[in-house]
Amino acid sequence: MLTLHCPYCGVDADETDLHAGGEAHLKRASTGSSDDAFEDYLFMRENPKGVHFERWRHAYGCGKWFLAARCTATLQVFGTYRAQTHEPPQDIKDAISAQRPGWSWGNFR
Repeated sequence: MLTLHCPYCGVDADETDLHAGGEAHLKRASTGSSDDAFEDYLFMRENPKGVHFERWRHAYGCGKWFLAARCTATLQVFGTYRAQTHEPPQDIKDAISAQRPGWSWGNFR
């Protein structure tokens, strides 16, 4: 079972207490964007087998959204962090790189 640490209330919650919210770190299409840019924002998502950054809500706890870095193949969790963060903290990126040398995803290394 997947267990994630809520960075707000400090609880280690299993997946029955959480609600998945999709991919993290998406850039919203701005006003005046083309239809293609808006379509990409709405529908185009990463779906890797491996490391993925996701949004989660502690639904049956504090109710706040947070972000998690985990492996979709093994359920290994590299860390969780607050939703207001624009990119993963360096310690999480280092933890991923230590387990998977040469790893890269989007703009994160």
